[in-house]
Amino acid sequence: MRRTSAPIVFAAGLLTISTAWGQSDPGIRPGAINGQPGATSAHPMPLASVSANSPTGINDFFENGLDRFTEVDTIAEPGLGPRFNFNQCSGCHAQPTIGGSGLPTNPQFTVVSNGIAGPNNTIPTFIQPNGPTREARFPFFFNNNGTVNTSAPNGGVEAIFTVVGLQGSGTCSISQPNFAQAQAANNVIFRIPTPVFGAGLIESIAFPSRRSMPPAARASNLGISGTFNRNGNDGTISRFGWKAQNKSLMVFSGEAYNVEMGIANEMFTQERPNPEEEVRGRGLPANCLNLAGEGYPEDVTNFTITSGTPGTTAANATIPSDVEGFAQFMRLLAPPVPSTTTPGGAGSISNGRALFSSIGCAVCHTPAINRTQPSKITPSLGGQTVAAFSDFEIHHMGTRLADNVSQGSAGGDQFRTAPLWGLGQRAFFLHDGSQTSVYSAIDSHRAPGSEATQVITNFFNLGTSQQQDVLNFLRSL
Repeated sequence: MRRTSAPIVFAAGLLTISTAWGQSDPGIRPGAINGQPGATSAHPMPLASVSANSPTGINDFFENGLDRFTEVDTIAEPGLGPRFNFNQCSGCHAQPTIGGSGLPTNPQFTVVSNGIAGPNNTIPTFIQPNGPTREARFPFFFNNNGTVNTSAPNGGVEAIFTVVGLQGSGTCSISQPNFAQAQAANNVIFRIPTPVFGAGLIESIAFPSRRSMPPAARASNLGISGTFNRNGNDGTISRFGWKAQNKSLMVFSGEAYNVEMGIANEMFTQERPNPEEEVRGRGLPANCLNLAGEGYPEDVTNFTITSGTPGTTAANATIPSDVEGFAQFMRLLAPPVPSTTTPGGAGSISNGRALFSSIGCAVCHTPAINRTQPSKITPSLGGQTVAAFSDFEIHHMGTRLADNVSQGSAGGDQFRTAPLWGLGQRAFFLHDGSQTSVYSAIDSHRAPGSEATQVITNFFNLGTSQQQDVLNFLRSL
């Protein structure tokens, strides 16, 4: 039933970006992987009570979910494609360990040469060997004559690769999206994988009806407002994804399996065409459907009898689907642990933290939210402070970062405040991975229409050594 895992090569090189003013990004922080003693590049650590096996057997769910997160998916099992961005969760979520963001070396660059995608695929120019792992979206649909129709919003994921030509693809014949045309028309935007460390704590936050930010901070002269994105079904606060568009880890997992790997599952039960195929009524060609020949959904709860006497309750015990396994792995994954001394020493980090707050960064990047709701899953999820450095609200980020994609109530220039915990060991920054320097990522927040402009101006009004302290603090996280 299970698939084999291919080895992943992990990189943890140092990136040092100097500026004309003398500050420098200290680069990817060395030290314990994700700050967790005992974690390795191939095996992250679960929450404390999970590793202590409380409740009994819960660590088995973490390990099983981790196994599924690292498995290589194929057409035959459980049904990769016919369109996809990669064939393995951990291939995209790998820096500095499984569950993180993209590696400094992009595994997508070798998808064709390694035979993961069909031989007729080409690597788009926005996929580079040392660039960020990306998904692509077209903000607007194209007219029949190839021009951009700005009156027709798109925003859906344009899966990069197809399985056409691989064993098991049969007579399926579909093409990659015309990325060259989209780039020439400036009608393509990118997203990179979001880290999922501590995701169970984020899922367990019981937000009050009022905004999470203290009223005094709201009343400041920083020009910051912000609001929550909300789930369209029950109206409650959603919190996962670049625009906080997903309510729960199950939805987050199911969407990613369907959109990024093309695998229908119990959350998203049909194979997914690209947006043009869907909106124009064509859908996927019939000869590209159900390539594994086993029906839908392709990923399901396994009802196969595994033990006991046939016909008894014990015999019919179920084995969760991959989507459930992914969600449990992320739910039980420990949060990052910051360094108190690296980089720059304890004094620099402490001063940088104080400056981070005094200039206004902490208004949106709230250092901690108290507390999570009581958890029936494991004690480590309940009654916890979530030190994620985020208010989990969506904010207007202005013209420089706008991607013209709306998700839920988040508009084209609105993004969730990215949690900063674990930032010290990331390789790429911002939603599109366009920056490799913390300094340049900070600068990118300053633009017409951005709620962060005054805060970033405050940062640039600091002295050189003070700015360096802020950079050291951020890389300590």
